[in-house]
Amino acid sequence: MKARQEGLTTVEFAIVGLVLMIIVFGVIEFARFMWVANALSEVTRRTARVATVCPVNDTLASEVGLFAESFGSGSIVSGVTSDNILIEYLDGGGAPVSVPDRSAAGFEEAFLQIRYVRARVVNYEHRLLIPLIFPSIPMPGFDAVLPRESLGVTREGEFCKA
Repeated sequence: MKARQEGLTTVEFAIVGLVLMIIVFGVIEFARFMWVANALSEVTRRTARVATVCPVNDTLASEVGLFAESFGSGSIVSGVTSDNILIEYLDGGGAPVSVPDRSAAGFEEAFLQIRYVRARVVNYEHRLLIPLIFPSIPMPGFDAVLPRESLGVTREGEFCKA
């Protein structure tokens, strides 16, 4: 009987070890997914906060929100760029306000309608380190809405220099 069971423990260990490794790596991937979701939430909060005090349509807000080391590349979550960040200016009812360039006609009228700033992270897919089943997971749109503050206008009426 012993001769028929020589490799049995090896086979059992291979089956149990495979299941154990799948569970361990699944837990690691889930923790990493949750960290990325939290980091993207922080990116939107930080971007909205900076956009409330910087001039309208300033690119500095998205760069600060990304924790960027250089223009256009985020250092907190790999793969997130300024193209994934959308900043919208909203009126009192929550509808987007179309704000032209500062030198264009109608800028002041549109500027005075702004009551809130919304920052969103859009079109981002989280890439798994172990792509057994899904190579990437599309992330939901994270957003943060804050009331406007100075929007780059000082008390004297001058725009801040970014």
